[in-house]
Amino acid sequence: MNFKDFVKLVAAKTGFTQKDVKEVLDASFDVVGDAMQEGSYVNVPGFGKFVAKAKPAREGRNPATGEQIMIAAKNMPKFTAAKALKEKVNA
Repeated sequence: MNFKDFVKLVAAKTGFTQKDVKEVLDASFDVVGDAMQEGSYVNVPGFGKFVAKAKPAREGRNPATGEQIMIAAKNMPKFTAAKALKEKVNA
């Protein structure tokens, strides 16, 4: 399912317009991204937890040349599904 289909389904389920649903979802994703960028997390009860996890710098290899290189430290987004979501998916 792509984002447009997702917006249509949420609009049909809630009775809101697709435009309003898209605005709310865009704002929601912005808030989640901003929270993770600041080092915080977003917990949605019954759905899951969004957090940024720090990955330290490490050595790697250039696959084309075999040369050793340093891979910079970075933060990676991580999602942990809530128990209720896991149960729904496996029902």
